[in-house]
Amino acid sequence: MPIDYARRLTGSQRSVRANRHLGVALAFVAGAINAGGFLAVKQYTSHMTGILSAMTDDLALGAYDFALAGAGALLSFLVGAATSAVMVNYARRHQLQGEYAFPLLLEAFLLLGFGVLGARLSAINGLFVPVTVMLLCFIMGLQNAVITKVSAMEIRTTHVTGMITDIGIELGKLFYWNGKGSAQQPRVLANRDRLDFLSLMVSAFFLGGITGAFGFRYLGYLSTVPLALILIALAVVPAVDDVVRLFNRRKYD
Repeated sequence: MPIDYARRLTGSQRSVRANRHLGVALAFVAGAINAGGFLAVKQYTSHMTGILSAMTDDLALGAYDFALAGAGALLSFLVGAATSAVMVNYARRHQLQGEYAFPLLLEAFLLLGFGVLGARLSAINGLFVPVTVMLLCFIMGLQNAVITKVSAMEIRTTHVTGMITDIGIELGKLFYWNGKGSAQQPRVLANRDRLDFLSLMVSAFFLGGITGAFGFRYLGYLSTVPLALILIALAVVPAVDDVVRLFNRRKYD
């Protein structure tokens, strides 16, 4: 990956192109974590709608232990998103180049820990759920918050329901017959660029899911290590820039 491209991809200076490239890469990672994580912890760790709905059912059925497990997963996702926001805003206040890179590096190191220690972590109970579940939910919240802040809430890498909905809206516009109506009425036209991008995002998530599922099937917990390396490759350049700038500043102070 060229240095300048990597710097634009996760650096503080943003562009629509960089946001979309980063979104596609993170959608692949999210799909892999979600699918592989399901085989590891027996639940999807980014699907907060499903978790919250299951909690209401569990409460109605008196299955309070399952409801508490859902609460543990939900809170882990929430704390991950909050942590990402804190890191981004801290870096922004201090004018760091890696304001979006640092949360991704944290995600990478957590994935490395999950890959190396996953089997041991699965036997440790956290907040009503195994530590592995908390860790993956935290990672998904962390990542989703990063791309949300990067794109000003236009891109989310784990919210496939929203992406499919938007694809359906654009397809409805695409196949709408405008007819011979009044000239004063604007024509209904699909945003083909947005349609192509959303389709690419869903495809990346699906491909990542296949990769993650097969990876966990044959490699087990270690299948998250290549994902961590991808994130490091995406985020390391702006972070190194900040370290070099800090070193030079202290050198000449």
